[in-house]
This record gives sequence, structure tokens and C-alpha cells, in this order.
Amino acid sequence: MAFVKDMLRMWAHSWKRFISIAMITLLGVAVLTGIYAGCRDAFRSTDRFFDAQGLHDVQVLSTAGLSNGDIAALRKVNGVAKVQAERSQEVTFDLDGRKSATMQEIGTNGIDQPYLQEGRMPKKAGEIAVTRKFIRDSGKRIGSRLTVTPESASSDTSDTNDTNGADGTNETNGTDEAPSFPTKLTIVGVVLDPQNLSNPDGYSAMTSFRSTATTDYTFFAPSDGVTGTLYTSATLLVKGTAAESTFDESYENTVKQVTDRIDGTVKTDRQKARRQELLGAGNKKIVDARAEADKKFADAQSQIDANRQQFNQQVDQIVDMQASAAAAGAATNGANAGAAAAAGATTPQLDETTRETMRETIIAASPELTQAKQQLDQAQSQLNEQKASTEQTLKTKENELKTSIPQVRWYVQDRQSLGGFSALKSDLDSIQSLGNAFPIVFLLVAVMMSLTAMARMVEEDRSLIGTYVGLGYGRLAVASRYLLFALLACLIGGGLGLIAGFLGIPAFLLVVLQGMYVMPGLRLEYDWLYGSLGIALFVVGVLAATIYACVQEMRQTPAALMRPKAPRAGSRILLERIRPVWNRIGFLGKVTARNIFRFKSRLIMTVGGVAGCTALIVCGLAINDTVADLGIKQYRDIYQYDLMVVSDDSDASAMRTKVASDGRVTSSLDVRIESGDLTVAGSGDGDSGKAGSSGSESIQLVAVPEKHLSDLGEMVTLQPVSSGILGTSGVGKTGSLKLDDDGVIVAQSAASALGVKAGSKVRLTNGDGVQATAKVGAVNRNLIGSDVYVSETYYAKLFDSKDAKNTKNSKSSEDSEALTWNAMLAKLSGSDASQTDYAESLEEDSSVMKAVSCAHMADSFKFDLMGAVVALIVALAGGLALVVLFTLANTNVSERVREMATLKVLGFFDREVHHYVNREMMILTVMGVILGLPLGRLVGGMLTMALNMPSLYFEVEVKPLSYVIAAVATMAFALLVQLFVNPVLDRIDPISSLKSVE
Repeated sequence: MAFVKDMLRMWAHSWKRFISIAMITLLGVAVLTGIYAGCRDAFRSTDRFFDAQGLHDVQVLSTAGLSNGDIAALRKVNGVAKVQAERSQEVTFDLDGRKSATMQEIGTNGIDQPYLQEGRMPKKAGEIAVTRKFIRDSGKRIGSRLTVTPESASSDTSDTNDTNGADGTNETNGTDEAPSFPTKLTIVGVVLDPQNLSNPDGYSAMTSFRSTATTDYTFFAPSDGVTGTLYTSATLLVKGTAAESTFDESYENTVKQVTDRIDGTVKTDRQKARRQELLGAGNKKIVDARAEADKKFADAQSQIDANRQQFNQQVDQIVDMQASAAAAGAATNGANAGAAAAAGATTPQLDETTRETMRETIIAASPELTQAKQQLDQAQSQLNEQKASTEQTLKTKENELKTSIPQVRWYVQDRQSLGGFSALKSDLDSIQSLGNAFPIVFLLVAVMMSLTAMARMVEEDRSLIGTYVGLGYGRLAVASRYLLFALLACLIGGGLGLIAGFLGIPAFLLVVLQGMYVMPGLRLEYDWLYGSLGIALFVVGVLAATIYACVQEMRQTPAALMRPKAPRAGSRILLERIRPVWNRIGFLGKVTARNIFRFKSRLIMTVGGVAGCTALIVCGLAINDTVADLGIKQYRDIYQYDLMVVSDDSDASAMRTKVASDGRVTSSLDVRIESGDLTVAGSGDGDSGKAGSSGSESIQLVAVPEKHLSDLGEMVTLQPVSSGILGTSGVGKTGSLKLDDDGVIVAQSAASALGVKAGSKVRLTNGDGVQATAKVGAVNRNLIGSDVYVSETYYAKLFDSKDAKNTKNSKSSEDSEALTWNAMLAKLSGSDASQTDYAESLEEDSSVMKAVSCAHMADSFKFDLMGAVVALIVALAGGLALVVLFTLANTNVSERVREMATLKVLGFFDREVHHYVNREMMILTVMGVILGLPLGRLVGGMLTMALNMPSLYFEVEVKPLSYVIAAVATMAFALLVQLFVNPVLDRIDPISSLKSVE
């Protein structure tokens, strides 16, 4: 019992060490569990929401729309649980200028159901539900009315409608019609689109580089009132995905199996079938047009023949009258009147030659008959010309039909193609990567500080330990006094750390997240396993340090332990051997130097602890600086062009004409841009980058005309990069990289994520879904986006060759076509604001699919969540620095109580004693800061390497101000600690402190 009471008194006397260990454990456990818990809560709530609203796993789009046959083919794919055919239509309306919206039919098969936030769901024709963003921008409310105007048919389908009849319908074949929605609308509800969780009322909208929306708003309408049998897309749910988390790799693998099946068979067959449908529809229209024309021509010919017959009959009557009159005149010279009368009653018979001559004479003599004959002849001539012209037109249409209808393209996309989903996932993944790395540093510092504190605690009790051992207490029983002390401190600190980790930090992160995204049903959850392991990790580390300190002392005999520890033997330090310097240092300076360098363990612990904390602060600021400069580096340094304009293939010429006619372009480069994939298969032969590397990355495939390969360097800064030590990269000289016909140039952001390097073999998929194995000629410096540059010749070699992989998806030789340059990279005149306005105006042109201003992208690039987490990490690192400095300062004072008492006896005033002790701590702190600044830069580089996010590469950047902030913050903490240490120095009693132990 006395042993226990003495142990409790010892614990109470060492309350400062107890608080230090508990605080370090608290911070470490909070960092270890907090970021993880916040991301996990966001992942789980979002996954539940997606499952509840039936967010599609796969979406299929087609440039020619989808027919019932396409939907039926998708339903037969193995692994597909549900298929929902969807109809939509782009409309415009006036809202402080022209605005666009997508009228989206609410599916009836439970897929992509909007989440009702206010009002009710639309049920009748003309009723719609809108997003909160529209309510905020328009000022409208539930019950407001709106009139919209359907946009003209897209260029993708306009080519298939060239043979439409005079009625102007948007039919793409004999039976399918494009969707059409009511135009007079009433708002009945406010909903959240599950495909886009961005918060319009938050402090941060979706960053531009990740936005994929082609219209300003989305309106949801019921099936009632929607017409048209042609579908704009098909959404699919995959079997087994509801039981998996949408953010796990297992989910991605399950979905990929289905998308591979669609790409492998259904896609190719239905693309061909759909094009044949369009060709058949076009041929049918031509046949119908020929039949209709023949009927019209036959009717016209019949009318002309009837008129000519009537005309001939009229002329023949005149001929008969003249012939009868001539016969009657000849008969007047006959024998008697009866004979004359008989002759007059009989029409003379004329031969055909005589009759024809008389006809011509009569017609020539009569202006009216002459004009009538000319009209008949002219009508016949015009009819014959129309026949010939129509036949020629129809034959031309027949010849042009195959080329006028482009190849049908299917786009099979998963949830990664949704801008809102991929943005949320990349944000959380990046933060989770930081949460996995930073606790390691906290753990190392905790072990170091625990070792320092417990070693001093054990050393102070040397004589007591010797007494207990001499009295027969076992060494384990004696050591348990310190082990239980450390364990209790860890458990209390860890428990508080769990509260902060599963409640405080997640609450902070989720507040930031909810400023960016809307996540219904979000709640905080506790993970017993992870939380217990988090505490156990720090308990093991601290207890290991405590055991080491106990073993170091208890290996001696009880007699040796009961005697005071012999002071260290005097020795010279290196500075003493440098006489010119040493002789010029004052007495107190020499004492300070000896105290610093003679006690190496204290030097290492102090400098190491301060350096670790400083490095954490620098690391956090480095990540913040790196993210802040991403947009500027990419869009003002790497991209030299000011504008990128993309159009559909059929509108490429019109787009270039439009841009050229505006007179804003100073120089330009025509290219072809396609969305594709870059895949690296796991291998160990080195041909695929790193041994065993694997993965896939969405890319932007940029084909450059053969005659303008050298011009690419004027639009994009080409700098080769190579791998360095610890995953760092070296950047080559600007302009030293050239695009040629021997390989592709891969962006650094994609190469880093997949482990690709110059000389690697990769699998490229172009916009048509054709796959081919390509050689990586070089890796180009690139931070945002995953561009892959390829020459026109190498593109044709890859995707038109008979040796290209996946030949069943490849184009046949007769279908092979020259590349259409559907995009333009251009340099503009004018200010950044005018360039941004010009890009926005281009997007309103019907020939432009997308126009991107680099000036706007550079200014609008934001990563708010990363900034919030960095602020959290810097704050925790600052707290750790404060605890470390407090622990080290108190340990330093406790070790030197007799020394401080001696100074007081010698006449030192309290202020002089403060200066004597604090000067050593400040020097050690400065040394730790000097070591911690470059260490933080190195750790920051290693941590950013772990942030392998889609289409992003973090090029470490630390601004001088960040170094200054880290150094000043650490020194400020050291000064703050002095305020706590000075009263301790003042309370040292010289008499009691200098008493002999014997």
C-alpha cells in the first residue's frame, strides 16, 4: 500500500510530464484519426446518397442518339442490372442575357433520381423541378413560370437530316424522332442533381478545370408531355455495385468488367448498325423523294398532254372548217343546187401531209394559237429539264449519302466522367493521403519526447529505485510505476484525441466540405477498430521509450542506484580548439557553449524535436504554396496559347472561319483533340514503366498536323522531365523537346501517376475507342490535365494500321479517313478580361463545342479543401511544437536544479538566471529551425508525391515567406514557453536544492 501511495505521489509531482505525454498523444491520435474519419464520413454519406438516388454506374452516349435496338442490346450485356433510356433537350431562355439549360426527363426505372429539397416532384406536362443554383441566380421561386426555346438540332444530327422532307422534322430515320419537351414551364420543386453535388450557396463553387457542364442549368421534367423516340443517353446500374463503396477499387473493377464488355462487342456492333439505320433511312428518303417526284412529273405530263390534245382538237376543227368551205366553193359550179348541197354536207378527206401543212399555216396566221403552242412547248421543255435536274440531284444525294453521314461514335463512361463525382473523390483522396502521412511525423516526435521525459523521470528517482530494489521489490514492479504512468497518460491523451479525431476534426472538415458540396444525410461515425489501433500505436511507441529508459537505469546494482549519478567527465568541445573564436567569447558564452555541446542527448532531442515541428509547419505551407501556384504555372507558363476552341468534326471549318473572322487571333495552330485513355498493364520487363505498374488514366489526345510539328513548341512549353531520387523529377531545358513520328509525348501528370517514362510502351485509346500500343518518346512537364501529343503520321500508324490492337474496333481500310482538325490553339490580343469574355461569346456560337480561356483558368483555379486541411495541419504542428518546447524546457530545468541554485547562491538575479537558461533554449531552437526548414522542404516534396490525383501533378513550391512564417512561428512558441519556465526558475530554493543526497 505504501508502494502505491508513493507511486501516486510521484505521479502527482510529475504532472507536467504527464500533461506533455498526454498532449503529444492527443495531437498524434487526433491527426491519425481525424482526417481519416472526416474523409470516411464523407465517403460513406455520399455513397449512401448515390445508392438511394440510383446514380448510374455506366452511361452510354452516342453521336447519333440511341434507338430502342441500342437499349435492347445494352440490357443483354452480362452484369447489367438495370438500363434506363433517357431523353433530354437543350433549351435557351432569357435571364439577364441568354442562358442555356438541359431539359432532363426524370427516369422511370429508378436511375439518376433527383433529390427533392423543397416543394414537390413534377408530375404533369409543363411542370419542372430546378436546382438551387437556378433559384439563386434567377430570383424565381416555386410557382414561377418560365418560357424556353429549344435550341436547333446539334451538328451531330444535322448531317443526318439533310434529306428531310419539307416538313422540317428532326427525324433521323424513318421512325425515330428527337426528344421534344414542353416550352411553357412551371416550377414546382427544388432538387439536387445527384450527378453534381456542388454547393451553389457555399463559399467555393466547382473549380473550372474540373467542370464538364455544357449548359448553365438542368431542369427536370416528367415523362408526360415529352415526345420523341430517340434517346440522348442510356444509364446503367451494374449488378453487385450497391453492396460496394463507390470510392473503393473493388467497385471500379466491377464496373470496368461491364464497360469492357460493352466496348468489346455491343459498342462496335451497334455503332455499325446505327449507321446502317441512318444510311437506310437516307436511302429510303431518296427513294420516297424519287417516287414523289415521278408522281408529280407524271401528273404534270398528263396535264401538258391534255392541254396539247385540246389545242390540237381546236386547230383540227379550224382545218376541217377551211377544208369544207373550200369544197363548198368548188361545188357552186356544179349541175344543180341539190348536188351542191350534198357536196357541202360532206367534209373532204385530207391526207396527213396536207392536214399538217394547214395546221402550221393556221397557227402561224393566228397570234393566239401561236402563243398557245409556244406555252405548251415551253411547259414541256421545263418539265423535261426538271426531270433531268431532279434525277441528277437524287443521284448526287445517293453518292454523297455515305460520306455525309459520319461514323457513329459511342462514349461509354463511368462515374469518373461526372465532374462533381470526380472532383469530390479527388479532393477526399488527396486529403486522405495527407492524413496517412502526417501522423508518422507526430509518432516519431512523440516517441522522442516520451523518451526524454521518462528518462529524466527515471533518473530523478535513481535512489528511490535502488531502495525499492534493495528492499526486495522486483524490477518489473518498480518499472511498472513508470510504465503505468506513461500508459495512463497515453490512454487519457488518446481518449481525448479520439474525441477530437472523430468529432472535432471531422466536424471542421465537413463544414469545409459542405461549403463546397451538398451531402444529404451526412453524419459523424466512430470506427472502433481504427480508433483502438490509433491509441495502441502511440501506446506501444511511448511504452517502448519508457521501457528503454527503465532498462538503462535498472541494469545497475541497487548500491549504485542509491548513490548519486556521477557527473560527466569534463571534456573539450570543438569550439574550444578554435582559439581565435573561443578567446573572444565571454565567460557565460563559454558556459553556454559547453552546456549545449557536451550534453549530446539533450542537444539531439531538442534540435530534433524543434526541427520536426518546424518541418511539419514548412511542409504544410509548402503544400499550400504548391497548390496555389498550380493554375498559374500551367495556364501561364506551360500553356503559351490563350485560347483553345473545340468543335464537332462537321463544324470544324465553320469554327475556324468564325474565329478568323473575329480578328482577335495573332497566331494559331489547328489540331485534333479527342478524349481517350492511357493504360499501362502490369509487367516486370520494364517496357511499361515501373516494374509491376498498372492503371489507366483519362487523357486528352492531341494530334498535330505533320507540317506544323515545330509550331507546337510555340503554343505549349515543351520541357522533358526525368525521375530523380525519392520520386522527385528533374526538368530539362525549354525547347529541347520535339514531337516526331517515333513516339508520343505524355504529360507529366499522367506519367507520374502510372509510372511511365521515356521508352515505355503504353496502350492508347482514341476517341473512336480504337486501341493501339504506342511508344512514349518523352515525358513533358505538365501539372494540370493529362495531354498526350502525337504527330499526324504516328496517329495514322497507330489507329489506321492493320497491326493495331483490338482490330475488331479498328476502322476498315475503306472507312479510313483523313484527320479532321476539330480544334484550334490560338494566341489572342487584348487583356485577360477581354480574352475571357471572348471565350464566353464563342461558346454561344453553334459551331463551337467548347472554348477555354487560359487567363480565366489561371485566375479561377482553386483548391479550397486542401487549403483548409493545410491550415489544420499547420495549427496542429504548431501545437505540437509548443508541447515539445514546453517538455524540453521543463526537462532541461529539472536536470539542472542544483546548477540554477548554485547560480543564485553566487549572486545571480532572477532575470540573469532566466537569461542564462533561456539563451541555451533559444540557441537550440534556432539550430532546430535551421535544420527543420530544409527538412520541411524535403518532407513536403515526399508528401506531394503521395498525392497522385487524376490529372494533377504537384510540383513542390515553397515561397520565401513560408520559410519566414515557419521560423517566426517556432521562435514565437519558444518565447511563449519561456513565460511558463521563468516562474519555475524563480521558485527554485537554493538551500533545499543544494542539500547533499547522503
